[in-house]
Amino acid sequence: MLFRIILFLIGSGSGALVAHRLLLNPLASAAIGILAGCLITILAILSEKLASRIPFRVLAGGVIGASLGLLIGVGLDHAILRQLFPSTSAEATVQYPLISLVFRALITYIGLALGIYRGESFDFGELKRIIMGGPRDTSLKILDTSVIIDGRIADILETGFLEGTMLLPQFVLKELQHIADSSDALKRNRGRRGLDILHKIQKMADVKVEFVERDFPDVREVDGKLIQLGKALSAKIITNDYNLNKVAELQGVTVLNINELANAIKPVVLPGEIMRVHVMKEGKEYGQGVAYLDDGTMVVVDDASRVIGQNVEVSVTSVLQTTAGRMIFGRLRENGEPR
Repeated sequence: MLFRIILFLIGSGSGALVAHRLLLNPLASAAIGILAGCLITILAILSEKLASRIPFRVLAGGVIGASLGLLIGVGLDHAILRQLFPSTSAEATVQYPLISLVFRALITYIGLALGIYRGESFDFGELKRIIMGGPRDTSLKILDTSVIIDGRIADILETGFLEGTMLLPQFVLKELQHIADSSDALKRNRGRRGLDILHKIQKMADVKVEFVERDFPDVREVDGKLIQLGKALSAKIITNDYNLNKVAELQGVTVLNINELANAIKPVVLPGEIMRVHVMKEGKEYGQGVAYLDDGTMVVVDDASRVIGQNVEVSVTSVLQTTAGRMIFGRLRENGEPR
């Protein structure tokens, strides 16, 4: 507030001083000067308000684009327009100034528009790296919305098995916030869980997390934005979304699927092995019972519907690996059967 008051006083005083030098009437010059200074100050404050609502990358892109446009406009003006209006001709003093002004303004506007448009997707972090001469980080990993809500990524990062920088795009954060603000209780809880997982990851001392403001306005779906960002940064996408996994692989983006990792580290079970399980419910087929291992693997046991609610020993008959996970089939261990 104090800064704006000072700006207002400076603008009014400067306007009065300029008007005093241009006009002979002191009273009129003071009034007109103060009014002009006030209007300029008000425009400056409105511009400040408007600029505060514009993302920095858009503002910076517009400034850079307008500056380059002005430089190109001046160069083309001197190289082309100046040659069309010789300094000795009457047109040079009448038409040339107006045409030159319009031409420069047009080129500057084109530069401004292109700068704003490209500024939304420009990576200023990459520009900083190029200027500073630092090496490009080749171990960038983008966190997907689904893998954040899932939560297992936090445990994996805590163990130190994943290295590199974890990137969190702003459009993913917005999607999480949208889910957390949902009117549906289940979605709202999932969104809030995702935000809690992010806070947990940020507090990990050995994990580097960076927010990425880069966006792709032409792409509507978040999955498409993730793929485009992965291409632009040569980064891997961490997800547990099967469809995103397949689409990204088709477009040449490396994906780290948490579900595939979970399936890969499950203990190997071979036919003939004996395991002890707790039969919880009936299966789809007649007489079947269903149990679950500690890691969530389903165990389908033949002729086990009669022992629901009991702990029994099961002999493994086969193991089926599916895209959704692994299923173990077995039968009740008979008395006297070797372990």
